[in-house]
Amino acid sequence: MNYIDYISIDPNVRFGKPCLKGTRISVYDVLGWLAEGLSQEQIISDYPEVSALSIRACLAFVADREHKYKIAS
Repeated sequence: MNYIDYISIDPNVRFGKPCLKGTRISVYDVLGWLAEGLSQEQIISDYPEVSALSIRACLAFVADREHKYKIAS
């Protein structure tokens, strides 16, 4: 999964938060919906511009970021 195909960071969109390309839906939004218990199908139904692949891209983005930038303890 190459999340770069689905996610962009633009300082003019949502203050530079990572968002799904062509939308104002942030990675944080998608992860929040999943954490609240919404299924992929529910998210896609509510936001047709979101796809199953873009949801996976959000997960891949955060996993990669976690791997690269560990929190100092």
